[in-house]
Amino acid sequence: MTNLLQFITLAAGIGIVATALMDIWLMLLKYGGVPTLNFAFIGRWVGHLLRGKLAHAAIAKAPPIRGELALGWLMHYVTGIAFAGLLLAIVGLDWAWQPTLLPALLVGVATVSVPLLVIQPAMGSGFAAAKTPAPLQNCIKSVANHSVFGLGLYLAAVLIGALLR
Repeated sequence: MTNLLQFITLAAGIGIVATALMDIWLMLLKYGGVPTLNFAFIGRWVGHLLRGKLAHAAIAKAPPIRGELALGWLMHYVTGIAFAGLLLAIVGLDWAWQPTLLPALLVGVATVSVPLLVIQPAMGSGFAAAKTPAPLQNCIKSVANHSVFGLGLYLAAVLIGALLR
């Protein structure tokens, strides 16, 4: 297997498993009464972005996009794969065969910058959720969610490494 094919395969596998683990975390939060992200809004934002509109005053008030929930979930997983690729690009492919927690956790936590500094402002929530009723609480939830994703990157690599040995 070429290095590029190995990189793509590992990034996809690790990213999908880590994102799924984050989704289990989000389901547990939702079950516990903690509001979580509506992925339809991600799909709505991406749908409008593809039509040339980057920012919204409030994404919930923007016109719905056909298939926005499916598009939101797709983008969620594509992003997870991209972040796994970022981790592998930083630490190298050898990490996937002998993963350590710290790099995965650091990359997971660093990825919180994307929603806090790009997506939330573009969706009308402001930088670091500043325009929401509880900005600090929302930021803490985002950091926690992305920490779980970082843990998921590590656990995914352990699982995939064990399966492929």
